[in-house]
Amino acid sequence: METVLTIDGPSGAGKGTVSRLIAGELGWNYLDSGAIYRALALEITEKDIEHGSIEGIVEAALAMDLRFECGEERAVLLNGNDITDLLALESTGNTASKIAAIPEIRAALLQKQHDFLQAPGLVADGRDMGTVVFPDAKFKVFLTASAEERAQRRYKQLKLKGIDANLAAITADIQERDQRDSERQISPLVPAVDAVYIDSSAMSIQDVVKEVLSLVR
Repeated sequence: METVLTIDGPSGAGKGTVSRLIAGELGWNYLDSGAIYRALALEITEKDIEHGSIEGIVEAALAMDLRFECGEERAVLLNGNDITDLLALESTGNTASKIAAIPEIRAALLQKQHDFLQAPGLVADGRDMGTVVFPDAKFKVFLTASAEERAQRRYKQLKLKGIDANLAAITADIQERDQRDSERQISPLVPAVDAVYIDSSAMSIQDVVKEVLSLVR
């Protein structure tokens, strides 16, 4: 079986950037599981599927074609369309968090995530990569940061993209999402028992990457 590095943690902890840099450094494949749920959130919004229509959401999940392009900048393609910027919207994240708590939807997307495991290896970031999706992964990291720090990062990210944002609202959304993700019955946001815990609140991205690479190497 190909080697897997899982990087789990809450929204805004830097999982995506760290994972992409490490995947590039190692020459491994990359899976952003959060983007899968966010892409599905956009898909059901585009198709006007009700959030309570589990059957409709599952059907959309199985049918969507999702690809990641990790060059100089990340690109996420949904059915051939670039949805990268739309993934960063708070409304997208909130919808994704809600549908991610539904067992039938998680089951539908599980195989899609397994399909990303190809030679020579995979860096998978998300919330339950090390606990549920790839429980036998050789390397596991739980990356976090304070809610205030994560809100600041998200605020700056949205501003750079020219998206209007409110720091207080973002902080409240992150805290609410953290609670919802950690308290849900299905695949809650918790560190795997064998994961290395990293708090990035006072660390640069480069420092985090260096620490994780030292673990893998």
